Amino acid sequence: MKAAVVTQAGQMPAYGDFDAPSAESGYVLVDVEASALSHVTRAKASGSHYSSTGRFPFVAGIDGVGRREDGTRVYFFGPKAPSGGLAQQALVPEAQCLAIPDALDPVTAAAMAIPGMSSWAALIERAKFVPGETVLINGATGASGRLAVQIAKHLGAAKVIATGRHPQTLEGLQAVGADHVVSLDQDEAALHRAFEPHFRAGVDVVLDYLWGAAAQALLTCAARALPDGYPMRFVQIGSIGGASLELPGAVLRASAISLLGSGIGSVPFDRLMHSAGEVLHAAESARLEIETHAVPLAELSKYWQSDVGRARTVFTMAE
Repeated sequence: MKAAVVTQAGQMPAYGDFDAPSAESGYVLVDVEASALSHVTRAKASGSHYSSTGRFPFVAGIDGVGRREDGTRVYFFGPKAPSGGLAQQALVPEAQCLAIPDALDPVTAAAMAIPGMSSWAALIERAKFVPGETVLINGATGASGRLAVQIAKHLGAAKVIATGRHPQTLEGLQAVGADHVVSLDQDEAALHRAFEPHFRAGVDVVLDYLWGAAAQALLTCAARALPDGYPMRFVQIGSIGGASLELPGAVLRASAISLLGSGIGSVPFDRLMHSAGEVLHAAESARLEIETHAVPLAELSKYWQSDVGRARTVFTMAE
């Protein structure tokens, strides 16, 4: 079969032939239709991810969309090594295959699963979100954050506030459910002035994709402006704005802010899979949108390191 084959650490995968996986008890053979390119996929292929085993060769790709032998369309995660998502076939644990609607385009499903799972799990599993609450998405101009705006609204948020730096993309979030947008491209004093009225009115849940300076400014302002005893839940999801921040202890003493994280380890794996399934089943009825850039797997070398803006690169297996 054709696959994205990793032969050694530090080198990008090569499009080539790889032995097709054989059926095993407890596993499912999936004819792959599409698999999205993610930061984790790149990191595992380069050998820099914490889960890298150092065993070669193997097929790149951590998840995808395809069909089981009975024709059922599924989303799958975590193929059994050396199998991977970027191949014509993958061998996947039975429990890590979720049936998804046949009408859902495979490219859209592959692109949406992990970003959608991140916000759905953060809201439902970690924040225990209740319809009617106010949600702030910190870092909403990326693919995950934009989807988080839509999911929060779909789940019943009364108000969604979105932050980001890219002006055009930020304004565009209002078309997919954001009630208010706040630009992060301003000094700290101006940022506090922009945040203050929202916190004074009450923000119930923050989904943070940034961490770093932007999260620090947000938390500091929230501690000052939230009504006394207001129980805001701050859920940390991503760290593209910085790996750490310096948070004064008074921020937590002076407020009822709860700091939480969401991801593998803080959410049981089966609940993460459940969240991915919920997103994919809601995609059509909720009209969830995500920008995609679909390319054939044969063009792997051209697109492995390519920047396609805020769209998610999705490799398709059709030759």
